Amino acid sequence: MLERLELEAFLTLAEELHFGRTAERLHVTTGRISQTIKKLERQIGAPLFERTNRSVRLTPLGHRLLEDLRPGYEQIRAGLDHAIDSVRQTRTALRVGFVGAAAGQLAHQARDLFPEHEPECPVHVREAQIIDAVARLREGDVDVLVLSLPLPEPDLVIGPVLISEPRMLAVPTGHPLARRKSVTLEDLADIPLLRLAGTLPGDWPSDRWPERTPRGRAVPGGPSFETFQEALQLIGAGSGGCIVGAQVTRFYTRPDVAYIPFSDAPPIDWAPVWLKSNNTRLIRAFAHTAQEVANRIYLAATHQ
Repeated sequence: MLERLELEAFLTLAEELHFGRTAERLHVTTGRISQTIKKLERQIGAPLFERTNRSVRLTPLGHRLLEDLRPGYEQIRAGLDHAIDSVRQTRTALRVGFVGAAAGQLAHQARDLFPEHEPECPVHVREAQIIDAVARLREGDVDVLVLSLPLPEPDLVIGPVLISEPRMLAVPTGHPLARRKSVTLEDLADIPLLRLAGTLPGDWPSDRWPERTPRGRAVPGGPSFETFQEALQLIGAGSGGCIVGAQVTRFYTRPDVAYIPFSDAPPIDWAPVWLKSNNTRLIRAFAHTAQEVANRIYLAATHQ
């Protein structure tokens, strides 16, 4: 009997023919996918994929197994969707939360477009504060939440990336770094970084306050905050800095806060997330609609 990950790893790899993309879709490591496929092949007794340095292909046995398994898997998926939707059939709307102005703008546009795909399901959009956003999702206050990644939580489904924005450092305008055209991750050792109250290393979004620079220098800790507006107040008062996304230059300009781009930091990605236990067809449809909106915004921006 196949375990769930074995089944999903095989079907997804048969579709993607790429271990990295398969791992991304299933939110596990590439090594985990490789180990799972090898275990499945040992169980069957023959290779299911032909692997080279440049390509991954199904073997004839893999093709046959794919044809046998896919209809049953799709039937199981449809049955689960029907069961989950029937339990929630009394719900009158899909509840969407967002963290940050750019996510809110996209969520509202997706709400306006959603009736074209699901006319019988209205969408209510509400803002969530960074301090309790994930908790509100787990408590059932919202069905889907648009927020920044990474979010390494095994009980959550990570939808498609909607926004990818440059990473910047917010500092008081009187700080020496404010006069720079760009900063590096090493510069984080020269300013205390604000931290979200109550978070531990590894909690979301602790990637915004690393403990050390890439060269191992300690990054000083600054005061804690509960909302982004509170963080901006602290920065403006000279209490420290904060790693932010480039959307701040459009939505959060202040005379006492300067935003300097990083020259060596990865972008900040934003995506819809929802509970695996609430993985309904309507939520996936909204995530698809949000991606459609994000693609339209990107195309409009590139043609300006």
